[in-house]
Amino acid sequence: MAVYGIDLGTTYSCIASIDEVGRPTVLRNLEGTDTTPSVIYFESADNVVVGATAKDTAVLAPDRVVSLIKRDMGRDVKRTIGGFDYTPEELSAFILLKLATDARTNDGEEARDVVITVPAYFGAAERDATRKAGRIAGLNVIDIISEPIAAAITYGVLNPETDRTILVYDLGGGTFDTTVIALRGGHIEVVCTDGDHELGGADWDAQIVLYLAERFRAEHPDVSDPLDDKQTEQQLRRDAEDAKKALTTRTSHTVRVMHDGRVAAVELTREKLEELTKDLLDRTIEITGRTLATAADKGVHDYDDLVLVGGSTKMPVVAARLETELGLRPRLQDPDLAVAKGAALYAFEETYRRLLAAGDADRAEQMAGKAGLSERQQKQIAARKIKTVASHAFGIVVVDRETAAEHVAHLVHANDELPAARTEDFFTVYDDQTSADIRVMEQAGSVESIELIDNTEIATGEIRVPPGKKAGWPIEVTFALDASGLLNVTAVEKETGERLELKVDVGGMSEEEVEKSRKALSRVQVT
Repeated sequence: MAVYGIDLGTTYSCIASIDEVGRPTVLRNLEGTDTTPSVIYFESADNVVVGATAKDTAVLAPDRVVSLIKRDMGRDVKRTIGGFDYTPEELSAFILLKLATDARTNDGEEARDVVITVPAYFGAAERDATRKAGRIAGLNVIDIISEPIAAAITYGVLNPETDRTILVYDLGGGTFDTTVIALRGGHIEVVCTDGDHELGGADWDAQIVLYLAERFRAEHPDVSDPLDDKQTEQQLRRDAEDAKKALTTRTSHTVRVMHDGRVAAVELTREKLEELTKDLLDRTIEITGRTLATAADKGVHDYDDLVLVGGSTKMPVVAARLETELGLRPRLQDPDLAVAKGAALYAFEETYRRLLAAGDADRAEQMAGKAGLSERQQKQIAARKIKTVASHAFGIVVVDRETAAEHVAHLVHANDELPAARTEDFFTVYDDQTSADIRVMEQAGSVESIELIDNTEIATGEIRVPPGKKAGWPIEVTFALDASGLLNVTAVEKETGERLELKVDVGGMSEEEVEKSRKALSRVQVT
């Protein structure tokens, strides 16, 4: 029973599975590389290209190429390409389908049962959208897990006999997370997490692009701005990424900026790159400090390891700055591939545990035998527990009876242990009120706040109130946030027993739309 782990990244994605000796192995794509650019090129309405070719085509046909789609997950937005509107879930599904198709070609088995990773700081809406993207791609999504947890699983499996407290600093192409994780007796427990899902290597690239364009304009003030031309801008983005990568091993790199028949040779040094992007690195340090403070409040003060994950952590300044700030020597933990490998391990272990829980010991034994696991390893997997925490606070809008002012009452708080469930009574505001609005809110800023402006509405509904009731009539509200970070909200009017159940479907796609998109995508050629 083959299961797979997918790192669905902002800039690069990859897929892994467990080999015949129980090791997580990344499956190379048809182009022969471990990672696939998360870029989509719409050659036509029924032929879509994903990966390196799409990335190369961005320079020639920028209006038909989509990238950085992960930053739109959980938002009710669409991108129009070739006269068609596509949701973030649909666009992500193209990437997932490419990975699954290449995996089937690679190992001969259908890649259907998968675990997909998301940034730790993704909220309920983004996680729900990611699960729907998998379903649109025709995949059975076993679970959604956080990227730092996946990295910690890889780390823990490689060091099974050692109890450790680790700080995972995960700087990817488009997102940043920092997470404190305790490995104890083979179990994995997330202590706390923080992050910014709009901060990553793409922002470093953007700063370089601005610098290259500025230098070109200074040398050729009589021609148009290179950023006003979409093709030139796309080429600059490619050049910026290449320069950033080159400067991980070199101290200088020259970029030839070509636009409007002119050329400017711009030398970019590592020192200049670090100067241009210092504010971005400062933000990651600030978030890391906030995470350490939260961990300290929970009794964690000492760390055994600082583990770096994500391709952007290869920049030398990252490790140097962290060592100076934290006094810990960072360890690069297979930064590009650790997340996919950890997801594959989790997919295997979770499937094994579910088979045992369902009483299907024979199939569980077949899985273990195919992976070459010893009896001791099987016992470890069966017993392993993974505890995680909420990335954001969740609550509902309440009204002050005296002032009529609205604010948010949170039932689940950031870094509460998951699964979390809390029930609380809320009360009507007016006499003879016929219904009550249930507006579910999620923390939008970096810290919890009762102000509406600092929260995002992620679901809404209405429940009826029996006639003739005085102000203060109770409505029971329950929030249940599962271990994957997916939220269900239930409101109950106790006299009549009427129930309102809200499943967070932010991202704009209903279950019917998901099914419609799945059928439509099955008719598209994805390569």
